Amino acid sequence: MGAAAGGQNACIFCRIIDRSAASTIVYEDAENLAFLDLFPVTRGHLLIVPKLHVDRLVDLPESAYEGLFKAIATVCRRVEGLSTHYNVSMNQGELAGQIVFHLHVHVIPRYGEGTPQWSRPRERLREEDAAQLSALLRAS
Repeated sequence: MGAAAGGQNACIFCRIIDRSAASTIVYEDAENLAFLDLFPVTRGHLLIVPKLHVDRLVDLPESAYEGLFKAIATVCRRVEGLSTHYNVSMNQGELAGQIVFHLHVHVIPRYGEGTPQWSRPRERLREEDAAQLSALLRAS
């Protein structure tokens, strides 16, 4: 179930899923697994992965969306025992910070430290950019 394409077992998350790599598992159901990040941003930072190996969210079969979202919500309820402030995020692609190319969701408890996603001031969206972006996104 967790083996990478072609029977290769190069994906670290697939190895965690099939228990051939060590991890601290905090949640598991039939389709998903959650474990502590080995290089946490904060105390309690964890990852939720589908057991099916896919690189990105758009590669995950739609039939798996509900189960993944339930796993995320369950894990978030557990994280609230550490902090009621946390980020839930996915990095999709190298330029977005994805390092392991197996779909994963980060849940990062926050304890008052800065939030890296919004480290610089944000500018208001201009109307002409909104119109252009809207047209491009509707056409896709």
